[in-house]
This record gives sequence, C-alpha cells and structure tokens, in this order.
Amino acid sequence: MKLSYDAATDSLYIHLTDTPAVDSDEVVEGVVLDYAGDGALVGIDVQHASRKTDIHHLAISHLPLTELQAA
Repeated sequence: MKLSYDAATDSLYIHLTDTPAVDSDEVVEGVVLDYAGDGALVGIDVQHASRKTDIHHLAISHLPLTELQAA
C-alpha cells in the first residue's frame, strides 16, 4: 500500500495495489474508488484532501508492517 499526495490538485491517493484501474465510482462527493478489470478495489482518491483531513499528520495503528519508506 502506498499513499501519495499531489499539492497542485490537493488530492490524496491511496494505492492498494499496483494493478491499473479500469473503472471508478465517486461514492461521496470528492471520494473516488478505483477498480481493476476484475472488480477488485485498487485505489482510493480523496479530492480536496486538506479540507477533509489533516494531511500533515499520519498515525499508523496495529498494522503488521515489515517495511516503512518515506518517498
């Protein structure tokens, strides 16, 4: 899983897999779910992210991480 933020568009994208998205669905205003060809959820796009959450703070709880990278 990878999180990426684009300051130019104020979008936070949560990459769940490396599989390309072929379909998407806006489930609530400004939140888009991306799906692979087989219907699997591959990503979540949060538009206007800084209005919805504190993008300067990330808390990780109870994840079985083996690696943590800052890109």
